[in-house]
Amino acid sequence: YQRRVRGSNRHMLTRQSRKLYKHQKSLSRVVKQRRLTSICRNKKSNRETIYLYSGSITSLSRRSHAVKPLKNYNVFQRYYATDAEITVKVPTVGDSVLDGGLKTIVKGPGTYVAMDEVVAEIETDKITVEIRAPKAGVVTEFLAKIGDTVKVGADLFKIDTSKTKGSASTAEKQPEKKEHVKESKGAKETSPKEDASKAPPAKAQKSDTQAAPKEQQAKEPSKDVKATKETPKEQSREVPASATTSTTSNVASERSERRVPMSRLRKRVAVRLKESQNTAAMLTTFQEADLHNLMEIRNRHKDSFQEKYGVKLGFMSAFVKSTAVALREHPIINAVIEGDDVVYRDYIDISVAVASPTGLVVPVLRDADKLSFADVEKTIQELGTKARTGKLTMEDMAGGTFTISNGGVYGSLFGTPIINPPQSAILGMHAINNKPVAIGKDVVIRPIMYLALTYDHRLIDGRDAVLFLKKIKTGVEDPVTLLF
Repeated sequence: YQRRVRGSNRHMLTRQSRKLYKHQKSLSRVVKQRRLTSICRNKKSNRETIYLYSGSITSLSRRSHAVKPLKNYNVFQRYYATDAEITVKVPTVGDSVLDGGLKTIVKGPGTYVAMDEVVAEIETDKITVEIRAPKAGVVTEFLAKIGDTVKVGADLFKIDTSKTKGSASTAEKQPEKKEHVKESKGAKETSPKEDASKAPPAKAQKSDTQAAPKEQQAKEPSKDVKATKETPKEQSREVPASATTSTTSNVASERSERRVPMSRLRKRVAVRLKESQNTAAMLTTFQEADLHNLMEIRNRHKDSFQEKYGVKLGFMSAFVKSTAVALREHPIINAVIEGDDVVYRDYIDISVAVASPTGLVVPVLRDADKLSFADVEKTIQELGTKARTGKLTMEDMAGGTFTISNGGVYGSLFGTPIINPPQSAILGMHAINNKPVAIGKDVVIRPIMYLALTYDHRLIDGRDAVLFLKKIKTGVEDPVTLLF
């Protein structure tokens, strides 16, 4: 709307200022004292320029609508936000999460995003949060870079909802065209005459370089004679310099080092595990479990179980149910120390340790004592899929009164797990191996698993820990006892 006329101080009036004079009979003569305001908006930079004119207006051209003269005016600039542009903020993840790190930018500036489409990912010390677009539009600007720490409620990126997918594609193609035009102009600037003038010096350089060796050969004939008189043995002893450098470079590359910053999740896991070691008086007790009966039941009913419930019948359901029954009989294992008090929890939420690509996560099975075998298998499958894809939420990991860690899936034979604070105990499962076992007077081969229970000895006595682990052993060796 605003245009400056070269060579003079005349300005074109905006459409808004012209509307002020519609009530006048003629535009050629305006003699009243007025303050005219001209507004110019730049849509690309969202900048608004305000021209405030003051003084006497002597004449106004009917054709060009130009004021003569306009000497007194002030210029103001300000940024404005259109109604179509919205700013997306960092959402609230949980009460204990105050900030996070910008991990990835899925949709960069200039790209079109649909409503509820993932634009960026923020990594916290517990989970990775997906930031989605509240409305469809084109991402205009990111207010943070990858790796920056962003606080909850801070501005993250902007979306222009007035633009469509077609406008985003044209905006992306424009820079490529400009670069192509620049390259073509650069190619046209080098004319054939200049190439021809540049060619002879290159040939002259080649002739000089060819002439130099001939002069050196004529001046130094003795060196050539000595070189021809060398024996084959002496030639074989010589090692090329390129071979030595290649071997040293290979050795150096094999002994290289890489420094990679720790993720926020790994930092949090390291801090919590070290706090657990420094706080709890941890002690571990062990048992052997014969899984012969459990494996027979699984082999007998696994096909019908999968057809009916849509999930496979595994060993975790039996261990979860056995642990829930044992926690009911020994409530001290489900308790926790808070200050000078012992808090007994009447509900049973069992955490299951799962290895994810970003680190160890511990989703929770709510009210595990009320779940059936099928419910346990379905929930574990859903939580495992979320952990592998990075879609676990804070609600999936909050709470937990007891933890089960299954290192046997990786072949672990024996281990002592670390308590997951603020809990008081953790059960460690290990690999199943066939071993000779004495049953009565006979020696038979049975599938044996070592069970480990690490507990906080400040709260739990050895008697309670041993009886609790024996109850789990009885439940998995004879699953029928879980029914009554």
